[in-house]
Formats: sequence, C-alpha cells, structure tokens
Amino acid sequence: MDLTTAPTIPATGPTTPSAAPLKVAVILASNREGRFAPVVADWFRTHTDAHPGIGTELIDVAELDLPIALSYRPDADAQARLAAVSARLAAADAFVVITPEYNHSYPAPLKNLIDWHRAEWQAKPVAFVSYGGVSGGLRAVEHLRQVFAELHTVGIRETVSFHNAGALFDDTGRHRDPAGCDAAAKVLLDQLIWWGHALRDARAARPYDA
Repeated sequence: MDLTTAPTIPATGPTTPSAAPLKVAVILASNREGRFAPVVADWFRTHTDAHPGIGTELIDVAELDLPIALSYRPDADAQARLAAVSARLAAADAFVVITPEYNHSYPAPLKNLIDWHRAEWQAKPVAFVSYGGVSGGLRAVEHLRQVFAELHTVGIRETVSFHNAGALFDDTGRHRDPAGCDAAAKVLLDQLIWWGHALRDARAARPYDA
C-alpha cells in the first residue's frame, strides 16, 4: 500500500475546546442583617474581574424571594418567583459559593436555593470561599461538598477561607495582608477554569442526563 496516498481519517467529535469566557455565578449565601459577606464578595470579585477568562454574575440570596415550601409541582406564583434565578443558574458554566458558618453549617437561604434546583447544578464545577471565626467557615464548606456531590457537581478541592474575618479587612474592605489569600484565590480560579472548560465542552459534546 502506498502510504503517501492513504486516506485521511476524519476526526470525530470536537477537537478544539471552547475559548469563550466562562460564565461564573458567584453566590452570596448570607442574608443576615449586618452580614460581612459583601466585603468578602467584593474582595473575590477583584480577582475575577481582572481575569480575562471569566465573566461573573453575583447572585445574592438576600435579594431572592424564593418560596420556602419545596414542591415537585410548584404553583404559578412559585414558578414566577423561581424563573429569574433558575435561568441565571442554568446559564452559568461554574459556581463560586461565598458562605459564612452558622452553627457549624451554612445558611438556610442557601440550602433553599440549592434544593429548588437540580439540573441547573449538574456537571458543573463549584468552588467555595468561606469566612467566619476560628474555623474560617470550613465546616460549612464540608457540609456543602456533600450536598453538591449529590447534585452531580464537581467540587473544587482548593478553597479560600478567612479565619476571624472581621479583623483581616480594613474599613475600606481591603485585606490587610493579602499575599496568602491572593495566592489561594489564584489556585482556586485556575482549577475552576480548568474544570469549567472541561465540563462545558463535555456537556456540549454529550448532554448530561442523570
């Protein structure tokens, strides 16, 4: 056989990953009066806003009016209240949850947001930024990992956590000694971007149905 005239076998499936920026939903998990969450969210978004591979949207549970009673068959009112946030979650390629720790776990409004949805979370990566007292919110993150695993998400291993968070930021919201948390944020985002592209390309090639 003349190898110079051998037929070319066409490639199957996508060969080039999508280069479009990842759509990252940054979820602010606390609705407590006097919450510290916006300070942490603003700090985190200075990192995402400077990253050319990411486009972010903030989803604040304090601004949502979700029904409290879960239902497999929500009525018209519940569907209307869910519609806007459901579409925003569905459009996201990846998630970052910014959460405090309440009584060794995460806030109830976040659980409500999670439980009202399923397909919107599936086959997407989720990362965690936590804050609190001595524990830095890490016990809330460990609970969230179990919940999101049940929803077929991919949890990012690295986290950013702020221990005794109130003392770490000045009155303008700037971190007083940012080297460590800035480095942690870079690692978290590097992993989130890798998984975000990998899973987005995979969903495009073969829709996920669990």
